[in-house]
Amino acid sequence: MEWMAWTWPTALFFAGIAGMLALMTALQLKFPSVARVGVLGIETTHGDRLFITLLGSAFINLAWIGLLDVSQYGALLVCSVYAFCVFRWA
Repeated sequence: MEWMAWTWPTALFFAGIAGMLALMTALQLKFPSVARVGVLGIETTHGDRLFITLLGSAFINLAWIGLLDVSQYGALLVCSVYAFCVFRWA
């Protein structure tokens, strides 16, 4: 990892994303999802909702870092609520 100047938290973050993608792939193969239309007004599958969640969480974390001077654990809580809402209603 030295040649990329990665830290362990960075490696764990990307390993977590890879794990989520692997889990979603396995779930899709075992239980094929049916596209549904939620509050966004577009058809989404589980994979689409995961992508929306990851993208939105990135923006939440960037805003948290830029606007607030408090622990990042608060952003984790906000992202968790956001992920629940996206998977439930989007």
